[in-house]
Amino acid sequence: MESTLLFIAVLLILGIFWAVSTHNHLVKLNNLVTESWRQVDVELARRHDLIPNLVEVVSGYARHEAALFADLTATRTQALAARTPGQLSAPETALGASVGRVLAVAEAYPELKSASNFLQLQYELVRCEDRIAAGRRFYNGNVRTFNTKIDSFPASLLASGYSHGEYFMLDSPAAAQPIAIQLSPPPQAK
Repeated sequence: MESTLLFIAVLLILGIFWAVSTHNHLVKLNNLVTESWRQVDVELARRHDLIPNLVEVVSGYARHEAALFADLTATRTQALAARTPGQLSAPETALGASVGRVLAVAEAYPELKSASNFLQLQYELVRCEDRIAAGRRFYNGNVRTFNTKIDSFPASLLASGYSHGEYFMLDSPAAAQPIAIQLSPPPQAK
């Protein structure tokens, strides 16, 4: 009788330990997903802040490209309005394509390509795109780990209060390709 009660007590203690440990792991993974999304969001905001400067600099040289600048401004507005990773996929894909088109148009203007403010913007945009891509990979990896944990048995028994994380995917494989430009270091300030 005593050994049976001891066995039940050990099982109960192990079950409580497992439940607390699993709950803490779910909280940790959920917080990691939230934190990694905030890092992506910071980089997206940085890119959004660079776009008006890009439009201003390029429009000074390529005034007849008004439709292209209007498209870039409109896609930036759509991206600013979206809040969740799922909502951001389409506008961010379009925004990346619009930025690429503006940079491609700039190739036709030699005086623009050599302007120090354009070179600095171009350099910052490419660096920003790289950080967004790295952040997206890190975020999506954390979402995958979290979603796997809440779907896996026996952790799924305790995961009823958690919802699946949304992946931040690009709408087209071409959008995942880096912007094709000749990148040189930014001009040095004099």
